[in-house]
Amino acid sequence: MKPSVLLLLLCAALLTVATLASEAYPSGYGTDSCDVDLVPVRQEVYDGGRIIDISHRYMPDMPAFESDEGIGQFLWLPKSMKNGSIANNSEMKMQAHTGTHVDAPGHVFDHYFDAGFDVDTLDLEVLNGPALLVDVPRNKNITAEVMESLNIPKGVRRVLFRTLNTDRRLMFTKKFDSSYVGFTQDGAKWLVENTNIKLVGIDYLSVAAYSDLIPAHHAFLKEREVILVEGLKLDDVKAGIYSVHCLPLRLFGSEGSPLRCILIKG
Repeated sequence: MKPSVLLLLLCAALLTVATLASEAYPSGYGTDSCDVDLVPVRQEVYDGGRIIDISHRYMPDMPAFESDEGIGQFLWLPKSMKNGSIANNSEMKMQAHTGTHVDAPGHVFDHYFDAGFDVDTLDLEVLNGPALLVDVPRNKNITAEVMESLNIPKGVRRVLFRTLNTDRRLMFTKKFDSSYVGFTQDGAKWLVENTNIKLVGIDYLSVAAYSDLIPAHHAFLKEREVILVEGLKLDDVKAGIYSVHCLPLRLFGSEGSPLRCILIKG
């Protein structure tokens, strides 16, 4: 098929989609231009592969904790240039623990919540620096036995754990799956007591196994020394040492926040 014909067919399809109005984007967001110079490029890697985005793109059908329906609509466009406003101005509403996000101690300790240990108090030095991406045995949760078997060198302070969750593409599946892999209480306790790790990252919505949901979180967050990053996108990334950079929003009073995480090679 000739490129010119293909372009015409593509434009026709886009214009058809543009007529399907939605409450969030009444003008058919991203579909009303046939100018090939205006097609946005969405990337997972940058600078020739040196920078890797390990945060998930927020979409209505991304999973939400204990939900079959995903996060649903989270963006609205109450002010639209096509409806007469001088600028487009979106509004957003969703849970703080959605997609790639961070937990503050107040997430599972009410006295820390009341005292003000929110995401604005998290140590950015812990969230940024050298990190080790490791592959976890695929047939079990992260127990004390598994942690010991990983032989993570002393002195490593940031570890991203890739599990069966990545293989199963659970973060790309709308329906929440309680069989995800996470830390058991004894696994979390072993990490806290036997390593120097202060940043724990994992590839689903909770770092804690569903059966040990609160006990594992308590083991991690009790002393307020470990920061938990959940919902990481670790597919197609080689295990090894990187520089990790994760930045939460400065949400005063919130025990969780979406964040953008990237890895930078050597």
